Amino acid sequence: MDNDSAVKYLESLVNRTFRAHTSDGRMFLGEFKCTDNESNIILAKTYEYRMPTAKAKQDAIERQLAGEGSGKADMTSRFLGLVVVPGQHITKLEVEERKPWELPLRPN
Repeated sequence: MDNDSAVKYLESLVNRTFRAHTSDGRMFLGEFKCTDNESNIILAKTYEYRMPTAKAKQDAIERQLAGEGSGKADMTSRFLGLVVVPGQHITKLEVEERKPWELPLRPN
């Protein structure tokens, strides 16, 4: 890809919703703002999601066995705002295909 088409492609991604998965198991959901030569990305209006701990998974299983729940342990989330995700830790990037006005106000 030549430089001009690469710039146009990156410009088309600005303000799109990205999911950035990292090597430590976290996932960041936010609006793509920019990147650099080292593949670091900046996301705005970002939520961080973490996988449930082993204890949370075990508690969910015990609740299910006791008939008190579904056995499902949810990811935890928190709002971060503007973040830099280091390129060396990104394992997967996904671009949301829906239009911004079709997105929920807060991710589930």
